[in-house]
Amino acid sequence: FAQKARKLIVEDKVASVFGCWTSTDRKAVLPVFEEHNNLLWYPVQYEGRESSPNIIYTGATPNQQIIPAVNWCRREFGTRVFLVGSDYIFPRIANEIIRIRLDDFGGTVVGEEYRPLGSQDFDELVGKIVDSQPDIVLSTINGDSNRGFFSALRKSGIDHRQIPVLSFSIAEHELLDIGMELTAGHYGSWTYFQSIDTPANRRFVREFKKRYGAERVTDDPIEAAYSQVHMFAKAVESAGRTDVDAIRRAAKGLVFPAPGGLIRVDPRNQHTWKVAHIGRIQSDGQFRILWSSEDPLPPQPFLPATFLSRGNESGNIMFDSI
Repeated sequence: FAQKARKLIVEDKVASVFGCWTSTDRKAVLPVFEEHNNLLWYPVQYEGRESSPNIIYTGATPNQQIIPAVNWCRREFGTRVFLVGSDYIFPRIANEIIRIRLDDFGGTVVGEEYRPLGSQDFDELVGKIVDSQPDIVLSTINGDSNRGFFSALRKSGIDHRQIPVLSFSIAEHELLDIGMELTAGHYGSWTYFQSIDTPANRRFVREFKKRYGAERVTDDPIEAAYSQVHMFAKAVESAGRTDVDAIRRAAKGLVFPAPGGLIRVDPRNQHTWKVAHIGRIQSDGQFRILWSSEDPLPPQPFLPATFLSRGNESGNIMFDSI
């Protein structure tokens, strides 16, 4: 990733780069963008604890995805939680944040397990889940490992009525690969779902399928990636030129009518204001939205030690400086 970013910036002289997937990828390229004063537009939810003038973050921060989900699970299921994740940066830090939030209201982590990216060996892990009988499993398993995890759950005889799973890295696209027969009835937390029922989103989904195929689905990273290209274009139009400093100045505070609703680049940290959603996976591979924050939540990549006040159920954590 770092080599390709350097080529794009140094040899191809691009004004911005769009991409990266995992936090490991993003952290690998960050020094390159800072060294050459270029801009990366990053479309994926992540663990926070980072803010660079050389990145525009259009995915969710923890207070827009993780914390609202923990609060919702407490109300809907209970406070005994089992944490599972792929073994890299995002799951480790996400679960640290979850532990802090659980401590705030007396919740209990009854187990915490990690497996390498790409692993399909989850029988032992699922056995530990069954033995601990949590109220909810919170999953940061990424990629095709999810197929192994949900297959192991099914093989053990556990379904969503007995031990529900809420995932932070499974969107509509991943469901096509994992299969709805393994995942229907479980839950996801994102800042966009294809099932958002507005004229703007219906139009976006219709045009997406027209271009890429009727069997294709949109999801949170797709919507964020689409929106950030339009935001880049608006910033260039506003700046009247394509040098990086001008684009960055124009992007700060920029508002865009994304398919999922209005979003805004916070000028303090170059992250995006977004609405949080919780959804249940349906047999057709879509999410039925069960809860939304209604208003966009301010992005807060750095959460202070006092961020988890008991009265704050929305994830809308307010403080003076970031």
